Amino acid sequence: MKLSNRIHVYTTVLVILLLVLIDTAVYVSFQRSIIQSEVEQTKEEARQALEGVAAEQGGFPVQDLLRAYVPPGGMIEIVLQSGEEAATVTGGSLPELAEEPSTYLEGEVAEVTRIDGTPYAFVALPVVWSDGEVASLQLTETMASEASTLQLLRFVLMIVTLIAIIPLFVSARLLGKVITNPITSLIQTMEEIRGSGQFRRIEADGASNDELEQMKETFNRMIDQLELNYRRQEQFISNASHELKTPLTIIESYSNLLKRRGLQDASLFDESIEAIHSEALRMKDLTQQLLLLARQEEHWDTKVSQHALSDLLSSVVTAFEKAYQREVVLEVKQDGLIETDADKLKQLLYIFMDNARKYSDGAIQLVAGVEERQWRMEIIDEGIGIPASKRPHVFERFYQVSESRTSSEGGFGLGLALAEDLAAVLGGTIDLQSVEGEGTSVTVTFARSQ
Repeated sequence: MKLSNRIHVYTTVLVILLLVLIDTAVYVSFQRSIIQSEVEQTKEEARQALEGVAAEQGGFPVQDLLRAYVPPGGMIEIVLQSGEEAATVTGGSLPELAEEPSTYLEGEVAEVTRIDGTPYAFVALPVVWSDGEVASLQLTETMASEASTLQLLRFVLMIVTLIAIIPLFVSARLLGKVITNPITSLIQTMEEIRGSGQFRRIEADGASNDELEQMKETFNRMIDQLELNYRRQEQFISNASHELKTPLTIIESYSNLLKRRGLQDASLFDESIEAIHSEALRMKDLTQQLLLLARQEEHWDTKVSQHALSDLLSSVVTAFEKAYQREVVLEVKQDGLIETDADKLKQLLYIFMDNARKYSDGAIQLVAGVEERQWRMEIIDEGIGIPASKRPHVFERFYQVSESRTSSEGGFGLGLALAEDLAAVLGGTIDLQSVEGEGTSVTVTFARSQ
């Protein structure tokens, strides 16, 4: 069963049940009220008759006295303890009540009884008879008008309920459509995306702020994110292909040159071998970076252990100075034990220090310590800096601040993207500050374990 049909059926059934409950409550309440009112009225009439009989005993015929108190649609009688009727008077319209058998009742009784299917209010009160014997004054009064009123009420409630079901049926159908239309639109949009391969969005008018409108907006935001990721993936593949194409083209060119003239010219042979080797190393470096960037954060293999901060940074500086013959000034303001993956932290620092080496000529500074319960490591250079307009993009994959600068140094625009991923894996943050022509400062912070 479709969702709209289920909403239609469930809503209709639920509201019908609710209407039936309301009708039942109204009917039962009114029935109790009208019966109680009639019984109380009959009881009051019986008390008046009792007072009249008690006041006039011996001075006035009881039969005539009771006739003054008998209701038009009822009967009043006095029943002795023996069950004998001392006096019986019926209303003019119901003489057949006198044919009903009489029973002596002790004490006061007030109830509703049925005679030949017709409801009657019945009240019995004790009375002292003329010879001192306790008798029972019993008043019976028809409730035919009240029964007719209740029957009319049942009919009215039934008609009103049946009439209410018609707009209820229509409104439940409309409600189902209102709820399912956005879902249907969502399904159709998904099918269009699957069939055409194009990213599509659901039209959202923004007039309301209900859950259905929020669902449309959430879906559209999801599509925006998916499209952005897809475009980035396309760009990533395109850039990776371009970066791989360049060294492959160089290798192919020198290989062809070796095939034609390599054995005839020793200097050409050495040049070609060196170029091919250099480009092979560049390709290896590029593929390693691509593989690292392709990993999801949860798939990184981290080995966390404790290290003395000064020893860890000293090993980084020593290795870097030997590899590039560049001076690195290390300043550890506060030493201590840091819990981290040493290899990945070294890789992270190497990326920033290598950038500082490429784009500056002076000494590189590495300042470390504790600030606001965080380990803080800052790499500072006094190089060419980064223009303010390009700083927000430097962590994007394959982003190059300038083609000429990157080409001369042999970079791919992947280092800072990889550094951002490494920092996230290690639970750190990166803050890059740079002024064009003055230099760059990169600060890496990590939470300090207590």
